[in-house]
Amino acid sequence: MKPGSLLVNEIFYSIQGESTHAGRPCVFVRLTGCDLRCSYCDTEYSFYEGRTIPIGEIVQQVLAHGCGLAEVTGGEPLLQANVYELIGALLGAGLTVMVETSGAADLSRLDPRVVKIMDLKCPGSGEAHRNLWQNLAWLTPRDEVKFVLSGRADYEWARNVMYEHALSERVNAVLLSCAFGRLEPLKLAQWMLEDRLPARFQLQLHKYVWSPHTRGV
Repeated sequence: MKPGSLLVNEIFYSIQGESTHAGRPCVFVRLTGCDLRCSYCDTEYSFYEGRTIPIGEIVQQVLAHGCGLAEVTGGEPLLQANVYELIGALLGAGLTVMVETSGAADLSRLDPRVVKIMDLKCPGSGEAHRNLWQNLAWLTPRDEVKFVLSGRADYEWARNVMYEHALSERVNAVLLSCAFGRLEPLKLAQWMLEDRLPARFQLQLHKYVWSPHTRGV
């Protein structure tokens, strides 16, 4: 990788589909590369496709949309060492910066001003063994933890993790999502209500506004 550049899969302006910022306009910077292979992955095209772009040019493209919210995502964005330079530049420009990252990536180097959306991998993903539990120490009250659920077993696993680590008391929100096409949203809503779970039910809004397979949204 060239100094001061990143391998970028796509940059696009859309509606934030997840997190407590769901529904807000947001500029997404999707970086290329991922070291996980989740069974329900919906962005496999980001594993290899991309082009090298100087960080200054990335920032210019983001700012051109006139939007105060940006998300750095992937793939797994923290695999590229220069991502921290990009994050610093976006923060320096006055943006609210979200980083969506798996529970398998080290969070220790992230600027504390970043809103971390950490996706803890459930057993149904096939990658739960990759979670770095020491990452919990780097979570702050501005951050969010996401669980993508494939079924009842994943729900019970996530519920146990929530309570064991007091996640709802440590972060801004605990987010429970259905793996698209695997778990019926109504079932998840019912389970959460039955358990009075201190978490947030969420759908991937962009998949309901656009086709589930539409890129750049």
